[in-house]
Amino acid sequence: MAKTKTAKRGALKSPSFLFLQVKTNVSSKLYNYSMLRYNILILLICLMAETKAQHPPLFEGLVSDTTRITMNNLGLNLVRYTYRAPKVRFLVIHDDEDTGVKAALEYIRFSGGTLIDCQYGGIRNFKINNQGESFQTDPNSIYTKAGIPIGIQKYGPVDDDVVKQLERTAKTILKLYNPEQLGYIFTLHNNTDGDFGISSYLKGYELEAAADSVHINFSMDPDDLIFVTDAKLFSGFKKENVNVVLQSAKAPDDGSLSIYAMYNKIPYINVEVQHGHFDENLRLIEIAIKVLFQAYPLLKQKAAE
Repeated sequence: MAKTKTAKRGALKSPSFLFLQVKTNVSSKLYNYSMLRYNILILLICLMAETKAQHPPLFEGLVSDTTRITMNNLGLNLVRYTYRAPKVRFLVIHDDEDTGVKAALEYIRFSGGTLIDCQYGGIRNFKINNQGESFQTDPNSIYTKAGIPIGIQKYGPVDDDVVKQLERTAKTILKLYNPEQLGYIFTLHNNTDGDFGISSYLKGYELEAAADSVHINFSMDPDDLIFVTDAKLFSGFKKENVNVVLQSAKAPDDGSLSIYAMYNKIPYINVEVQHGHFDENLRLIEIAIKVLFQAYPLLKQKAAE
C-alpha cells in the first residue's frame, strides 16, 4: 500500500513528468492548430476551384469573366468567354451539354464572338436545398412566371422561396446575355441518342403541341436540328434543308427561353445536336448565323459596329 501511495505521489510531483505533460499538451495544441490551418487552406482551395470555369480558355487571346449566383447550397457561375469583336453571342444553359460549348468556342476562335456558359457542377438540373427539403428543376424552365412552378412540380412540391430565387437567377442570366440589345437569342443544346429529336415534334408525339411547322431532311441524324420561334428564320433554315421546327404561337408555357422569346417578340434560335456531334454542331452554328443575318440584315450591321 505504501509503495502504491508513494508511487502516486512521486508521479504527481515528478518535474520530468510535468514537463512531459506540458510538452505533450502544447504539441497537441500546435498539432490541432496546424490541422485547423490545413483544413481552412483546403476549404479555400476548394472554393477557389469551384468558382473556376469548367471550360478553361483554349486558345490565346480568349478572355473570360464570371458572374456568380448563389441559390442556397447551389452555386452557379455565368462564365462569359469573348474573343475579338463579339459578332455573335451564344448562350448555354445546361451544364452537362459540352458539345455545344466546344463548337461555340471553335467558331469564336476563327470568327470572334461571345459565349455565356452556365456552370454549376456538370449536371443537368438545378438542385436547391431549402429549409431541410430538396427541390430541383430544369434550368430551361425558369424564364416565365407561370413556368417556374410548373418546372419544379415535375420533380416534387413547389416552394415559394425557391421560386423567387429562380426568378432572380433568370433575370441575372437575361441581364448578362441582354437579348433586347442584341435583337435575338442564340442558344446551344445537346441531347442523347434516340431520346429526343425532330420526330418528337410530329403529330402524335410528345411535343406536337409545341410545334407549328416541321421540316425534315431525312439524310440528317434526327437528333440534330434547329428550333426557332420566327417564321422568317424557319423559312431560311428550310431553304438550307436542315431539320428545323417552328414553335407554335399556342405552345404551352413551360418557362423555357423560347417561350420567353416568343412573348417578348425576340427572334430565337436553338441549335440542338446529339452529344458528341461536334462537326455537325459547328456546321449548324455557321448555317444559323448565316440565316439569322440574312433574315435580319440590321442585326448583321449592328454586329459589325
